[in-house]
Amino acid sequence: MSSAPLIDKQKHIASQHQPAGPSSSSSSSTSPSSSMPASLLRNLYIAHFLARWDARMWEFCVGLYMINLWPGSLILPAVYGAVESASIALFGPLVGQLIDGLTYVQILRLWLVTQNLSFIVAGATVIALLLSATLKFTNFTAFISLVALANASGAIGTLSTLAGTILIEREWVVVISEGHPPGVLTEMNSTIRRIDLTCKLLAPVVSGFIISFVSLKASAITLACWNTVAVWLEYFLFMSVYKGIPALGESNLKRVSRFPPVGDVEESTTTPFISPEHVSSVSLGEAPFNVINDGWRKEMDEWLSKAPFIGAWRVYLRQSVVLPGVALALLFFTVLSFGTLMTATLEWDGIPAYVIGLGRGVSAIIGISATFVYPVMQYQISTLRTGLWSIWSQWGCLLVCVGAIWIQSRTLSAYILMAGVALSRIGLWMFDLSVIQQMQDQVAESDRCVVGGVQNSLQSALELLAYVMGIIISNPQDFWKLTLISVAAVTLAAILYSIHIYRVRKHLIHFEKLIVWARWAIRLAKRIYPSARVFLQLYACGIEG
Repeated sequence: MSSAPLIDKQKHIASQHQPAGPSSSSSSSTSPSSSMPASLLRNLYIAHFLARWDARMWEFCVGLYMINLWPGSLILPAVYGAVESASIALFGPLVGQLIDGLTYVQILRLWLVTQNLSFIVAGATVIALLLSATLKFTNFTAFISLVALANASGAIGTLSTLAGTILIEREWVVVISEGHPPGVLTEMNSTIRRIDLTCKLLAPVVSGFIISFVSLKASAITLACWNTVAVWLEYFLFMSVYKGIPALGESNLKRVSRFPPVGDVEESTTTPFISPEHVSSVSLGEAPFNVINDGWRKEMDEWLSKAPFIGAWRVYLRQSVVLPGVALALLFFTVLSFGTLMTATLEWDGIPAYVIGLGRGVSAIIGISATFVYPVMQYQISTLRTGLWSIWSQWGCLLVCVGAIWIQSRTLSAYILMAGVALSRIGLWMFDLSVIQQMQDQVAESDRCVVGGVQNSLQSALELLAYVMGIIISNPQDFWKLTLISVAAVTLAAILYSIHIYRVRKHLIHFEKLIVWARWAIRLAKRIYPSARVFLQLYACGIEG
């Protein structure tokens, strides 16, 4: 078969999606400011903000919807979380491979339409459930059917959000920053994460106030209406970025050139492969069973290598950043995240919805600060060491949550729990940025989407296990057990990342610098101790008097 018609056809496909703009030769000579106009970057950030707002509104509200549909139990929030996480765990690698075979425009349309339509259906389903408060008593089958529809819609929306996350965070950001200093990629990563955390800050606060001062129904109506309007603006803004930045068009052409030939599928044969060594062994009178057995094994290996799910995992496991990826995924095996289970538990503890929203907002503000601190630390001590310091700082902050277990007052314990989780966000998001940048730097361009899909799949698989724990330990009074398991998972993640650091750098910390810091701390303590001792003595005398 001649390859000329195929090449012409691929060029024709690419030209349909080629953005208007200067040619590759002219674009290569442009300066960074001209190749990345501020207006286009602003459009990218605004569109990403709108898309993340959709997801963050639903993420916060769904836990409150489910706990109100079945008060006094975490079963519905846990089941929803399990369904959502299972969908990404099972189909995440397939999503990565699917979008690897589509053009940028096709991915945009699939992502935005599916995400917004799913959240509209989910919002409408919740409205129907809230309007029929007695439905679970009068028609339990209809009640379960509507809950299942809400779960399925939310899961589909989350899968489409995953496609958008891979496209923007793992693909477009890297392509746009190519040819510029490394600091450009770091800054874009920080800005994208800052936008996500800003949505995590503002969406729960807005939704919490609507729920507390209007009603749950009003929040569900707002969610459905918002997604109906937002999809058009998001598509317009993303397309303006695609058409205005030539590098994206050039990258799209490379993607099209990698697509498999249309209609040129090789016929497979069931005849096992027999090597010359096997032929000689048979001619010498040896048993042919080994030949057939080896051929069957080769066929099985061939089939496994072509299976999308297995192939994606093989690509992921051969990466040099597999240990940091697993460590990041382990951080999702937690209930200490202002997620569905923790939100539902705080509601059961009597914390008002607007206070939960504000607490989540404070948590997001602390997380946003990580996006400012990360570029500075990354420049000073490298990406690897920034990840090491950040994950252990997260672990230290979560010890506050462990201490909250022994507080007798349920309300005070809940507030201390919220404080510990909020404080840990700076370490969490700095570690997240560190691992993402390591993957961007060390994963080949042809593997980015696949590795991104598997990474999200692994994260969701562990998040699914956290929700399974919530189903097993569904009594809010036993939330302390979930807290201890979550802290244990963070401990394991920190140890795995430390092992990776030791493999790469052959040491974890500079002991000579540690000794200098220790001496400085001792000298400082000696200076402070006399005055502190006098103060304590005066304070004791005042109490006795």
